[in-house]
Amino acid sequence: MPEIVHTLPVLLIWAALGYLLGSIPFGMVVTRVMGLGNLREIGSGNIGTTNVLRTGSKSAAALTLVLDGGKGALAVVLGRLLAGEDVAQIAGLMAFIGHCYPVWLRFKGGKGVATFLGLLLALAWPVGIACCLTWLATAVASRTSSLSALIAAASSTFWMLVFGSGSTFALGIATTLLVFWRHKDNIRRLRAGTEPKIGQK
Repeated sequence: MPEIVHTLPVLLIWAALGYLLGSIPFGMVVTRVMGLGNLREIGSGNIGTTNVLRTGSKSAAALTLVLDGGKGALAVVLGRLLAGEDVAQIAGLMAFIGHCYPVWLRFKGGKGVATFLGLLLALAWPVGIACCLTWLATAVASRTSSLSALIAAASSTFWMLVFGSGSTFALGIATTLLVFWRHKDNIRRLRAGTEPKIGQK
């Protein structure tokens, strides 16, 4: 953890701003704007990139990936530029939580993988790139998005140690645990051999 230099009210304000930014459901916005229907009625009903891909639109999925990752990165960058490292980590964590539990959707959000990777890229770019490459390598090998997410998340704390990003270690553990929690149903399907592949409708 970085040194906490700001007062509790300041941290709470940035936590709220990070949460509100993270809670924007870009997957639902993109599919609505592009006329692809209600994402809640497609595939798994999830609001993330993998389910957007099930609409058949790769451009919509790519845009959702960028926007969901971008909101995590933006929360970190704004916090760091306008306040400091302690605020940056709080804002990034809350953006991640906002995506997973958005108030606008009765706290039923996505699984947070893109937002997780985005905030890592902004916090410590070597760690973020390593996690993205880990996700990509697993996806190519397994063609399973959830398995790729789990392995990328699990590897994050390892990469933090490799690249000397000790100040982000606590955040890495917290976000990894939440990624695993959000994927609990996927883990059951992976164990049962019934988890769908990437692009499968």
